[in-house]
Amino acid sequence: MKDLLTEIWESIRRNKLRTALTGFAVAWGIFMLIVLLGAGNGLMNAFMNQGDRFATNTMAVFGGVTSKPANGYQTGRRIELNDQDIVLTQSALFSEHVEKVSPELFKGPYTLAFNGRHISAYLNGCSPTLQEMNKIEMLEGRFINQNDIRLKRKAIVLAASHAIELMNGGEDYVSLIGKTVTAGGITWMVVGVYKTDRTAQRVEDFVPFTTMQVLMNEINRVDQINFSFHGLTTEEENDQFEKTYRTALNRAHKAAPDDESSIWIWNRFTQNMQMNKGTHYIRTALWILGIFTLVGGIVGVSNIMLITVKERTREFGIRKAIGASPWEIMKLILAESVSITAFFGYIGMFLGMVACEVMKATVGQSSVEFFGETFHVFVNPTVSLSISFGVTILLVVAGTLAGISPAMKAARIRPIEALNDN
Repeated sequence: MKDLLTEIWESIRRNKLRTALTGFAVAWGIFMLIVLLGAGNGLMNAFMNQGDRFATNTMAVFGGVTSKPANGYQTGRRIELNDQDIVLTQSALFSEHVEKVSPELFKGPYTLAFNGRHISAYLNGCSPTLQEMNKIEMLEGRFINQNDIRLKRKAIVLAASHAIELMNGGEDYVSLIGKTVTAGGITWMVVGVYKTDRTAQRVEDFVPFTTMQVLMNEINRVDQINFSFHGLTTEEENDQFEKTYRTALNRAHKAAPDDESSIWIWNRFTQNMQMNKGTHYIRTALWILGIFTLVGGIVGVSNIMLITVKERTREFGIRKAIGASPWEIMKLILAESVSITAFFGYIGMFLGMVACEVMKATVGQSSVEFFGETFHVFVNPTVSLSISFGVTILLVVAGTLAGISPAMKAARIRPIEALNDN
């Protein structure tokens, strides 16, 4: 082994520039692969984090406009959801998949007032389960509960941005809990303050759905029905459920059973599946780009081994003449190929991981303000150690394969031809 390493070192030392350039190509290939993967992971993580506003196993249902005539009605009729649709959603017909149901009723804008401060606000009548479905984060107090729904309490959960404005720029949320505010000419008691989602279409304050229906004279009216579900794991299963559910609602509203415009369904599960599919395609593209860059280094290793064989033809002939076996010649070429690939490959891997950490410490800490909300450009733009080592091992294997052809050529050299080589 010592003699083999000594021979490899002597070969590399005699061809410093050529070895360095080949090694640079190998290191650059794996460096770029790891940096591309890290940057791709950072972008995808940032994208997924910003889009993670709702529980994925939920659907939101809205009334639409009919596009087909049915039951004596012409096209263009607006469908408005009602309490019977809530009952239908919770019925045995869909109990196999439907779990929790939360209706919503929107009103506004109203003037929200407290202690002489006035702002414009929208009210959202909802049920307690909406907090889990929409991932509403409480900062102080509590969300709407079942007692609020049952007793039709005049309770309100304020958005943090509204609470700050009502407190004249102060952020003392605790002092607002238990106080009363007015909205729409009605006095409400503040029971909680939630973290404002400024990426939403509008900032809303939450009140009990039943209270909203009674006080706003909106009996038997629903703007949106949200429900969580289980047991639907494929796009086909989700599509079939949506079709069955839409047909049932259409019949309840005397619309054509196959009218897809009368009832709109936002399936967050299939949307998440499509987002995951998109990120998979992007990551695959990054892998392909990185591997092609890596291939350039592998080709360089193969070429330098071929040149080495050509330059050392006479030497290999003499070795065979004094008893060296073809395998010993092959072993020498393969060992040199693997040594160059492994050494410079691990250098490229190390530098790539360092670059990812630098991205994490610099670009990964940057953010942009959009509609008052902070968005991070990169989130954890790194590559796991397992992937980094796996790619490097793959590179060493590729380096071995790259050296096979030159090694076989060297092993086939006949002593008499080698001695006559000029």
